[in-house]
Amino acid sequence: MDKSKTYGPLHGRRIALPETREAERLALMLQEQGAETLSCPLVAIVDVADPAPVHAWLRRFIDTPCDDLVLLTGEGLRRLHGAAHRAGFEQAFRGALAKPRKITRGPKPVRALRELGLVPDLRAEEPTTEGIIKLLSQNGLHNRRVGVQLYPGASTRLIDFLQGAGAIPDPVVPYAYASQADDEGVAALIDEMARGQIDVIAFTSAPQVKRLFDVARATGREKKLPAALQKTIVAAIGPVVSAELARRDITAAIIPSGAYFMKPMVSAIVAAISH
Repeated sequence: MDKSKTYGPLHGRRIALPETREAERLALMLQEQGAETLSCPLVAIVDVADPAPVHAWLRRFIDTPCDDLVLLTGEGLRRLHGAAHRAGFEQAFRGALAKPRKITRGPKPVRALRELGLVPDLRAEEPTTEGIIKLLSQNGLHNRRVGVQLYPGASTRLIDFLQGAGAIPDPVVPYAYASQADDEGVAALIDEMARGQIDVIAFTSAPQVKRLFDVARATGREKKLPAALQKTIVAAIGPVVSAELARRDITAAIIPSGAYFMKPMVSAIVAAISH
C-alpha cells in the first residue's frame, strides 16, 4: 500500500496555527495533507470601540464619493459594509462604492469587492503598501480625493505619499485588534517550540508576529523565543508578514510564490517539508 496516499505528505508533522478568523479552514486544509495542527489564535479582529469616526467617514463617502478608494484589507471593506448596514445606510454605501476608482492590495480586498458584486479597477502588482505606492505613482493624483481603508497600526507611509503627491486623503480604520489566546496559552506554544515539538508555525498576519513577541516579553521569554523559532520552520503567508518577521531578525523559510493566501501557503508547506 502507498503510505503517502494513506497518511498524506505531512503525516507526522505538527503545525502551529496563530490564525483566528479562518482557523478552522486552514486547519482542515493541513489535516487533509496529514498534518497534526495546534490552534493558538493570537489576535482577534473586533469592531472599533467608538464607531463615530467610522460613521462620519461613511457619511462623507456617501454624500461626496471619493475619486479613488484604496482598500488594503478584505476585512476592512467587510467591516465598513457591516457598519453601514447597522447604521441604516447599506444601500447608499453600496451605491457610492460603485463610483470611485477602486484600488486593492492583495487578493483579500478583491474577494471582498466581489462579494458586493464589484471588481477592482487597479490592483497592486506587489500586495504591500509599497506596491500600492508604486502603482499610484504612475497615476496623476493632484487634487484627487482618496479614501484610504487602513488597518490598526498601519504606518503613515501611504498617507504621507498621497499628501506629497497633491492628493486629499481621507483615511478610516474600521476595525481593531484584540488579544485572543490568553498569555498562558501563547507562552505554552513558545515552550513547545523551544523543545522542538513544533515542526512549522504558519503566520497569516503581521499582528500575530507582534503578539507572539509581546507575550514573550511579558512572560520572561524574550530571549527564549528567537531560539525557539530557530528550531521551528517559519511559514509566512506573504511579504507583509515576512517583513514583520525580518524586522525581528527572523527569516521565513516558507513563503508562497505569487499568490498570498491560504491555499498557496498550504501548498508551499507541503512542497517544503513533505516526506
